[in-house]
Amino acid sequence: MVAADKDVYGRLKSFNLAMGVLHFLQALLMVALSRDAPWTIEARWLEFDEVARELVPVTETLVEIQLAPLVALFLFISAAAHFLISTVLFERYKNHLKKHINPYRWYEYSISASVMIVIIAMLTGIYDIALLIALFVLVAVMNLTGLLMEKHNQLTDETDWTSYVIGCIAGAAPWVVIGIYFGGSIIAGAGDVPNFVIAIYFSLLVFFNLFAVNMYLQYKKIGKWKDYLYGERMYVVLSLVAKSALAWQVFFGTLRP
Repeated sequence: MVAADKDVYGRLKSFNLAMGVLHFLQALLMVALSRDAPWTIEARWLEFDEVARELVPVTETLVEIQLAPLVALFLFISAAAHFLISTVLFERYKNHLKKHINPYRWYEYSISASVMIVIIAMLTGIYDIALLIALFVLVAVMNLTGLLMEKHNQLTDETDWTSYVIGCIAGAAPWVVIGIYFGGSIIAGAGDVPNFVIAIYFSLLVFFNLFAVNMYLQYKKIGKWKDYLYGERMYVVLSLVAKSALAWQVFFGTLRP
C-alpha cells in the first residue's frame, strides 16, 4: 500500500514538473517571438464643464502596456506554481491532496486566471482601469471560493455547495460584462470583430466553465472523479490547455511578427 501510494504521488510529482516546463517554454516563446503591441489603459471620471455648466465624462490615458509580457505573465505564474509544488512544496502538496484539498491551485488560479480575464477584456475593447480591476478581483474571488469550498467541506458530513454557488456567480459576472462589450462591438462594427477575438471569447468561456464542471464531478464522485487525484490531474490539464489556447490565439491574432 505504501509503495503504491508512493508510486501514485511520484507520477503526480513528475506530471506537475512536466506541466511547469511546458508553461515555462511557452512563456519564453511568447516573449521571444512576439512583436510589440501596446495597449492603452484609461481612466474615466466626471469633470465640471464651465461652458455647459454641468458635469461631463472625461477620459484620460494612464499608461501604455505591452501585450506580449502580459500574456507571458500568466504562463510564468503557472510554471512557477508547478515547479514549487513538484519540488520544495511537494510534501505539503501531497498531504493536502490526501485531505482532498489543494490551496496552491486556488492561489495560483486567483492570479493567473485574473490576468487572463483582463487580457480577454482588453481584446474586446475594455480599457478602463477601474473596470479591469473589478474584473480581476471578481475572477480572483471566484477562484478563492474554490478554496473555501474545499476547506469548508473538510468539516461537513454532506457536501455544502454554498461556496460553489457564490463562486459561479462571481465567475459569471466578468463574462456578462465582456459579453456586453463584445456584442456592442459586433453591432457597431457590423460584424467586423476579428475572428481571433470571437474564438478567444467562446473558447475561453467554455474552458472557464469546465473548471466548475470538474469540481462538480469531483464532489459528486461521478465516474473516475471518485478519485480526488483524477480531478486534480484534470485541473492541471485544463489549466494548461486554457492558458495555451489564450496565449497562442492572442499571438496569431495580434503578436505575430
